[in-house]
Amino acid sequence: MEVLQTTKVGVTVARDYRTASVFQKYGIDFCCKGGLSIEDACKRKEVDKDEVLTAISEILAADGSSGDDFNSWPLDKLADYIEQKHHRYVTEQTPILLQFLEKLCRVHGSRHPELFDIESEFNYVARELAMHMKKEELVLFPAVKKLAEANQNDDKNIAFGSIQAPIQTMMQEHDIEGERMVKIAGLSDSYAAPADGCTTYRIAFQMLKDFEEDLHKHIHLENNILFPKALELEIEIQG
Repeated sequence: MEVLQTTKVGVTVARDYRTASVFQKYGIDFCCKGGLSIEDACKRKEVDKDEVLTAISEILAADGSSGDDFNSWPLDKLADYIEQKHHRYVTEQTPILLQFLEKLCRVHGSRHPELFDIESEFNYVARELAMHMKKEELVLFPAVKKLAEANQNDDKNIAFGSIQAPIQTMMQEHDIEGERMVKIAGLSDSYAAPADGCTTYRIAFQMLKDFEEDLHKHIHLENNILFPKALELEIEIQG
């Protein structure tokens, strides 16, 4: 338990994704704020550290698979997976959600004015994530794949600009969009449709919740696995 409490939240989830459910339960950010130790994260959220550590220890001790072991994947495979799975999800879901939110504002906005703020915030999320993903797909991911290829071919003479600056930029943008989704969750009472909400209302809020959960995993895979491993590999190859 003593070792576990000093382990970073993101590292814990990277080792076994099942532990993400514990952090979600206690409102601890395991993607954008994954660099905090479990002890420090619990202090920030003012939750019982021992309770969190016990829950995590029980999961780690239990039999069963945590799903795909992304931590062991080659970097080029992981980059492709993120693009094909999570980038595609964002691209497909944002126009549907924007359409739903526009309808909710039109039909229910007079009784629930918070819907206009939710729509406005999600418009920002949709627009910024679209630009963010393009930068990853056109610049950062190809650079990561080039590093992976050089490592596979034992090529120590690879020459291109450092990926440290673009990674820092991507992580800063993750923080911004993560905070926007936190704001949307607050405005929507954690995606709980009101008593007078129609079926479209409930569906839209469930889709927003699903979108946030997918974004958490998306950012986790980049911040806690892909990016640090790519930086380590760059140092190993070019250092």
